[in-house]
Amino acid sequence: MLIGIDVGISTTKIVGIREGEVVSPIRITAVDPVTSLYGAFGKYLHDNNFGLEDIEHVMLTGVGSAYISQPIYGLPTSNCDEFVADGLGARYESGLDKAIVVSMGTGTSFVKCEGCKMEHIGGIGTGGGTLQGLSRLLLNTSDIKYVSGIATKGNLANINLLIGDISARPLPGLPMDATASLFGKAQSNTSQEDIAKGLVYLVLQSIGSAAILAGQGTGIDDFILIGNLTLLPQCHDIFPAMAELYGVRFHIPKHSEFCTAIGAALSHKQ
Repeated sequence: MLIGIDVGISTTKIVGIREGEVVSPIRITAVDPVTSLYGAFGKYLHDNNFGLEDIEHVMLTGVGSAYISQPIYGLPTSNCDEFVADGLGARYESGLDKAIVVSMGTGTSFVKCEGCKMEHIGGIGTGGGTLQGLSRLLLNTSDIKYVSGIATKGNLANINLLIGDISARPLPGLPMDATASLFGKAQSNTSQEDIAKGLVYLVLQSIGSAAILAGQGTGIDDFILIGNLTLLPQCHDIFPAMAELYGVRFHIPKHSEFCTAIGAALSHKQ
């Protein structure tokens, strides 16, 4: 079995690939990348009743992999470029050979995939880190799951300025309920639920808009969303609406959260 490990600064994701199938992906959070990696690896072996002799090769990727300079438990260990891992994992999970991969982590990166060619075409500093930081400032919490939960009770009309708020008729290509200004209607007495909804929409809409702009001129209309933010339920409202507005397609694969780790494992055979 091949092991792919996506090592973040505090969170590590690990998957196995055996006979072309993804095996038991898990995620572990710890205070530093080394602790997180070894904790994830040990738990993965224990939970699946695997021994070191079952592992053919370990492939590392992610910003935290730079802190790992030795073979993992003496096993053959190599590194994979994170953008290549993004592309390979997203392509494998989605079944699409031509797409732009939108990796929504702490920030967001865009990788253009055309067959076996993976090219990093840019990114923005908006992502899960943005949502956590603004939530700490405005809601006194960094628990994204909690923020997403109370956001379901919020009213976006109390936060965002819509086209219908500033125009008596739709603008060319823009319906009345399209966003004119994120947080453009927020007031000092806005409720926590409305703020939470505004924050989630601010981050996800900004990512979606940037992805669509990144795809301009590429001839690609398919966007594969991967990373932790794909787990937010609001993704299933925001991205279909943007897809309809701009005539593109957004895809969230089955193992979207683990695509980078999956791609790292697959890179061993490339």
